Amino acid sequence: MRRSNEPQPALGAAIRELRAKSGCTQEEVAQKAGVTVAHLSGVERGYANPKWGTVERIADALNVSLGELVRLTERNKS
Repeated sequence: MRRSNEPQPALGAAIRELRAKSGCTQEEVAQKAGVTVAHLSGVERGYANPKWGTVERIADALNVSLGELVRLTERNKS
């Protein structure tokens, strides 16, 4: 399987949307997910391409399933 090094703006938009709906700050989500605020900010802005493990931890921090996050990401691509 080939790994993409390209940023994922649709994923970032989905994470930002879910974080806003949850009422959490970037600091809260980053702490729960075990990432830096700078990294989470980069992901949300579409500048960073997180590893799947990080995506899973962010989804957990937002109290959503990975499937829900992927569906929202796919919707944002349209």
